[in-house]
Amino acid sequence: MSRATSTATPGLSPQFCFNERLLRDFLRLSRSTIDDSINQNLNALFTPAREGFDPSSTSVRQTDSSQGSTIDSTACQGFKDNVLFPSWQTRSDVLNYCAAVATSPDPEDPDLILRQTESAKDRERVVDERLDPYSARFFPREARTESLANLVRNQRNVEDIIRARTWGLVTERCSDSLTSWEEALNSWRERKQR
Repeated sequence: MSRATSTATPGLSPQFCFNERLLRDFLRLSRSTIDDSINQNLNALFTPAREGFDPSSTSVRQTDSSQGSTIDSTACQGFKDNVLFPSWQTRSDVLNYCAAVATSPDPEDPDLILRQTESAKDRERVVDERLDPYSARFFPREARTESLANLVRNQRNVEDIIRARTWGLVTERCSDSLTSWEEALNSWRERKQR
């Protein structure tokens, strides 16, 4: 089992978070390396030849796909502890950091003066809705912190969905207990801190 390259936390800085394309690419690459290819990762843990080849196994057609596909519990635990949970933790760290950046004041916002100017012009505008009912429409520019907050919120929702799907496959193939992925991740965090 190889350690995933996406578990390395990128250099976290506000510039990293505000570069939404770079943030999305990091999350997408990390997810594709571990979660999107979870079946392949789990199949790599399965060692059907550990008992040796049984010639009688070819005389009967195997129709039960789940028969014999349970992965060794030590291999499963190693995969979860060394690959899956660190990847999830890294993505959580990045999203938490970027959420903190999104809620902090942004003195370097390049559009701040432009938004203030637009807001001042909007306050001075006289609108006669009888002549043009759509003239009252004004769509202020969104601050980059607001845009980042929306991106982080959406990516957290995506994480929840992907982790639930991944955890479902892991518990099915590893014959794990029926704990949720949140409980399993928190348990791993506690073991790691000791």
